[in-house]
Amino acid sequence: MAVTAAMVKELREMTGAGMMDCKKALSATDGDMDKAVEFLREKGLAGIDKKANRIAAEGVVTVALTDDAKKAVVVEVNAETDFVAKNEKFQTYAADVAGQALVSDAADVETFLTETWAKDPTMTVRDALATEISIIGEKLDIRRFARVEEPNGFVASYIHGGGKIGVLVDVETDVVNDAVKEMAKNIAMQAAALKPMYTDRSAVSEEFIEHEKQILMAQIQNDPKEASKPEKVIQGMIMGRINKEMKEICLMDQTYVKAEDGKQSVSQYVAEVAKANGARIKVKNFLRFETGEGMEKKVDDFAAEVAKQAGM
Repeated sequence: MAVTAAMVKELREMTGAGMMDCKKALSATDGDMDKAVEFLREKGLAGIDKKANRIAAEGVVTVALTDDAKKAVVVEVNAETDFVAKNEKFQTYAADVAGQALVSDAADVETFLTETWAKDPTMTVRDALATEISIIGEKLDIRRFARVEEPNGFVASYIHGGGKIGVLVDVETDVVNDAVKEMAKNIAMQAAALKPMYTDRSAVSEEFIEHEKQILMAQIQNDPKEASKPEKVIQGMIMGRINKEMKEICLMDQTYVKAEDGKQSVSQYVAEVAKANGARIKVKNFLRFETGEGMEKKVDDFAAEVAKQAGM
């Protein structure tokens, strides 16, 4: 497969690696983007280990909660342009979708679309979506939703960037007061900002750990100085790097962004609030939706379009 400049640019933006290294990686993997990322990581050339999720669609992420905050839903509704995403009518529609998803029994979007639209019982959710498309004049999509229920506590929510990111945090607690609610909101903001992959280490699979170990071993083997070290030292280096990674990808292990000393972890922050309020608190889970994550965004080449129209 021929490696194009656009492919090299995309891989460079994903990994932070140099342009020639990206071209080499793509050539070595026959243009497979995911394998090229792995190639660069194994060679220790990926300056930034970013996920290969390309933000493609515009739209909003919104949330809805019951009055007692024991049940919540986060929903992503997409549009083609940011202009429409910021439109009040579109945002009202997205809020209506979230409100219905909150009380719906549907487990997936396809089932949800067949339900009667609560705002107009003469239509289904799909019919209402089609109506919005005809009014707004862009392709719209109810992409996904997820619910959280916590009977022994509450669910906290946070929306960032006018709907670019939405977070729900499941908090099990025997005390629900302003201090505990503030703690939960702060954790939701942390998840929005630092994009953890897991709640805590118990949620990380052995397969993920083994995969990371293989990547780290490949990096060490590609460095003659490190590869010459005793096996016991190498294994210690690998576990040290794994532990460091866990502190970055696990929410409860991350450094709490508002910590005054810059050292307190999120779990230590939770324990501090629990002690101060005589409460038993456990952050059981979180959900983080980012608009368009994992979808390919259309990029208009205006120069090429002008040239085409001019017959160049």
